Amino acid sequence: MLDKANLLRDELVRLRRDIHAHPELSFQEFRTSALVADTLAEIGGYRVRTGVGKTGVVAELGDEGPIIAIRADMDALPIVEANDVAYRSTNPGVMHACGHDAHTAILLGVAHLLRQSHREEAWQGRVRLLFQPAEEDFDENQISGATAMINDGALEDIAAVIALHVSSDRPSGEFHFQDGPSLASVDSFDAWIRGDGGHGAYPHTGSDPIHMLATILPAIYAIPSRRINPLDPCVISVGQVTGGAATNVIPNEVLLRGTMRATSPAVREQLCVELENALRIAELMGGSYALDIARGYPPMVNDAEANGWMRAATADLLGAAVIHDSRFGMGAEDFAYMTERAKGAMFMLGAAVPDGGPARHHHTSTFDIDEAVLVPGAAVLAETARRFLTGHFAP
Repeated sequence: MLDKANLLRDELVRLRRDIHAHPELSFQEFRTSALVADTLAEIGGYRVRTGVGKTGVVAELGDEGPIIAIRADMDALPIVEANDVAYRSTNPGVMHACGHDAHTAILLGVAHLLRQSHREEAWQGRVRLLFQPAEEDFDENQISGATAMINDGALEDIAAVIALHVSSDRPSGEFHFQDGPSLASVDSFDAWIRGDGGHGAYPHTGSDPIHMLATILPAIYAIPSRRINPLDPCVISVGQVTGGAATNVIPNEVLLRGTMRATSPAVREQLCVELENALRIAELMGGSYALDIARGYPPMVNDAEANGWMRAATADLLGAAVIHDSRFGMGAEDFAYMTERAKGAMFMLGAAVPDGGPARHHHTSTFDIDEAVLVPGAAVLAETARRFLTGHFAP
C-alpha cells in the first residue's frame, strides 16, 4: 500500500496546493466540493452524493457488508496568509491555516488506493468517504459540518469511522495516538457584570462593576485548580474584557468573554455551574450579572480498538519507531460528534516543516506543512480500511 501511495505523490501535492490556493470558509466550500466530486468521477466506481450537510460530499464503494467511513474536513479560516509560496491563497482574507487542504487531498488519495484494492481483492464490506464542510465554525443554528452531515444520513449504518489530523507542531512523519478522551469539549461564554456606574470622583455613591471584576476574575481562574478534581483535565480562559469609555466615568457594565474546555461530560457541566457561582460574587458586592453559554463540540473520545487498527497498519507499513502514544491537548474537533455515534478514532500526523525555521502553528498566518506526509497519511488510512474490508478486523 505504501508503494502504491508513493506513486500518487505528485497528484497528492497537486491537489493539496490547488485546494490551498483556493480556500473557502465554513459552509462555503463550493469549489472544493466540486473538485472532490470531479476527482472521484475521474477515479470511477464510487457512488457519489453531493450537497450533504449543505456542501459536503459522500462517496461509497463496495456492495454488501459492514461499512467503514473515513472523514476529512474541507473548510478554511478567515486569516490573511503571510507565506510567500507558489500556492499562496488567492482568496483575500481566507487561508487554509489548519491543514484541511491536506486532509482533503489525503482522502482523495485514499479513494485512488481503495478503488485499486476493490478491483484486485474480494471485499466483505463497503467504504464510505466523508468530505465534510465546516469543522471550524457553526451555521446560524449552531450546527457544525459534522452534525450537518450526520443529519443528512452520512453515518447511517456505519460500523466504524476513522480520520487523521496533520500537526504542524509535531516532527514530520510521527504518528501520534491516544485512546479514550483525546480532545476537549469547547463552550464559549459571555458574562455581563452590572452595577450602578457613576462619577469617578464619587465611587462611594454607587456600585462599580470594574471593582467587582477584580474579585470575580481570580474566582474564575481558581475554578480548575480549586473546584475541579485535579485528575480531571479542564481549562477556563477569559479572552476579552470590555467596559468603560472615559477616565472619569465608572461604567454600569463590564463584559467578559471566554472559553471553557474539558475532557469529560461531567466536568464540562461542572465548569458551567462553577462559572455561574463565581459571577454571583457580583450580587454580594451590590451588583448583578447575566451569563450566556454557547455550547460547542463535545469531548472527542478515541475508541481503543479502532485506534489499534490504525496503529497496526502504521507499524506494518512504516515501522513501530514512528508510533507515539501522546496526549493530544485541550483543542476541540467536531469529529467528536461522529465518535459519539460510532466506533471511531483519529490520529495526529506530525507534519512540521523541516526547514529549521520558526514554528508554523495552526490558526496562524504562517501555517504550513511538510507535504511529504501526504503519502504515509493516505497509505495508513487506506490500509486500515482495506484490512477492515477484507476481513482482517471484526466490525
